Amino acid sequence: MNNPNELLILGCGSATPTSNRFPTSQILRMRDELFLIDCGEGAQIQMRRNDVRFGQIDHIFISHLHGDHFFGLVGFLSSLHLLDKRKALHVYGPKDLWEVLQLQFKVSGSRLKYPIEFHSLDPNREERILETRKVVVDTLLMDHSIDTWGFKFTEKKKPRNLIKEKLEEYSIPKYIRDQIKGGADRDRGDGTVIPNEELTTAPPDPKTYVFFSDTAYKADNAISISGADLIYHEATFADKDVARADKTKHSTTMNAATMAQKGGVKKLIIGHFSARYDDIDALVKEARTIFTQTFAANEGERFSF
Repeated sequence: MNNPNELLILGCGSATPTSNRFPTSQILRMRDELFLIDCGEGAQIQMRRNDVRFGQIDHIFISHLHGDHFFGLVGFLSSLHLLDKRKALHVYGPKDLWEVLQLQFKVSGSRLKYPIEFHSLDPNREERILETRKVVVDTLLMDHSIDTWGFKFTEKKKPRNLIKEKLEEYSIPKYIRDQIKGGADRDRGDGTVIPNEELTTAPPDPKTYVFFSDTAYKADNAISISGADLIYHEATFADKDVARADKTKHSTTMNAATMAQKGGVKKLIIGHFSARYDDIDALVKEARTIFTQTFAANEGERFSF
């Protein structure tokens, strides 16, 4: 994964795996930090196939406790142990996930070589659950049959870019250049000020990726994703099966496309396809009648943003 902001699809299927679709799992690289989002069965096999370095993953996000979203987690945690991981691993998920993990390790007599720091998600409110030097992660509340969360990953704003020629022209000392990158003007001490805009250029706008896990259409989430660069939204069903989607609290292709349109996002990826559908292109085509920048979450595909 060479792009600093890139999404890798490991699995795009739903509850029943098929011969060509693994359950939900994704790897997000953002500003050179690696995040694992959901961990369905076979996730680590897909990581191997796509040259993901296990040891670079320090944060895992589990959206809910339906098996197709976390049954691969214990195996992956065990592999990290066998690979001699020592650094702490942060796992974010429903509170009962920690009980599941502890039971698995207890009955198998496993003692990991590395600590797990578990972060329980609040089912009643959206919250910021992670802030690193470069990225912040916030939760979104889904509308599913059990407590379920989505995740919004946002770059922190980058410092302004220094204009080398201007630094030399005005003999700007190195010790204040970080202040100038932060937006400060240059006070020359003789009553004159060099405005920051003359010494720097603006950085690119921060990028945002949003992961919508299993959910019925939830209109108010469009506000939270406004202007996002890339979103993944489950589209378990075609529009003709909307009654089944409503019954199971899942989304259709048209629900996902409407969310992208209402949110004013740049690109939509749909996935979590029901095993009943063989023609994924038809699902994408259906969504594109509402939102043209729709793409399928094909396994092994990478989306840069």
